[in-house]
Amino acid sequence: MQTILGAGGAVANALTRELENNNEIIRLVSRKPIVNNNKNVSWKKADLLNYAELLEACKGSTVIYLTAGLVYDKKIWAAQWPVIMQNFINLGKETGARLIFFDNVYMYGLVDGPMKEDTPYKPSSVKGSIRAQIANMLMDEAKAGTIRASIARGADFYGTENQNSFVDMMVLTNYAKKQKAQWIGNPNKLHNFSYIPDMGKGMFLLGQHPESDNQIWHMPTAPAITGKQFIEIAARVYGVKPSVFAVNKFMLWAYGLFNKVVMGTVEMYYQYSNDYIFDSSKFEKAFDFKPTSYKEGLKLMSETLYAKK
Repeated sequence: MQTILGAGGAVANALTRELENNNEIIRLVSRKPIVNNNKNVSWKKADLLNYAELLEACKGSTVIYLTAGLVYDKKIWAAQWPVIMQNFINLGKETGARLIFFDNVYMYGLVDGPMKEDTPYKPSSVKGSIRAQIANMLMDEAKAGTIRASIARGADFYGTENQNSFVDMMVLTNYAKKQKAQWIGNPNKLHNFSYIPDMGKGMFLLGQHPESDNQIWHMPTAPAITGKQFIEIAARVYGVKPSVFAVNKFMLWAYGLFNKVVMGTVEMYYQYSNDYIFDSSKFEKAFDFKPTSYKEGLKLMSETLYAKK
């Protein structure tokens, strides 16, 4: 049985689809019910902060994935992420299951050059410091030999069903409605975007290969292009002019006064005002995997999630 903690999110859903397509026995774990009619899929209610509930939900697991996303608030992250990670570690010790944690790149901070799996942690934000802390918690246990664990990292997303990425919300949904797009930061800077279905496939492959344990892996992601180039590709797909309004840091802060989630992005603004180059060549070579191109990914989305109006 393969168990997904934090089921229901974008990456969890993509991973679930991959596991279903390969006839795996799947346990979905979340606080809110998830309806799935596949006979190989079951759901268990559990709070990630409650170890007893988690242990009951994870009994019999061979692989446990942690794909949770918390409310985008640094105070909540500081209070809850270390508890969740310690529970995750304890599950690995008690069940013997392999652990795979889906992470982001906040712990690297502002990097001059490509972000790789061995890039030192130099967080530029409170949320980045918390991410560094919990990543070290997990990998320190793996190095000590108490658990088998790996970290899968993705760049900024596109292709989310719940539209919780800025590209999905501010660019693609707008172009689907023939409206002007918005872009956070400098559209002339380089940036990568990870296609959600590729994140699911990448996580699935790690789950199928025990030899990938006790390592950090950057999930397969198309090469960095400028925001302007991404906007032009998206505009061609949706048949609109590549019109865009750039949102600067002050605008984010001002809007954040009325929206806590937006305010939470202010400290991450450095990611959009500087080059952001995510290198996934290690995974691509190890698994002979070619990431979905932006043109192909956006075309698929235009035909499904963000169908032209």
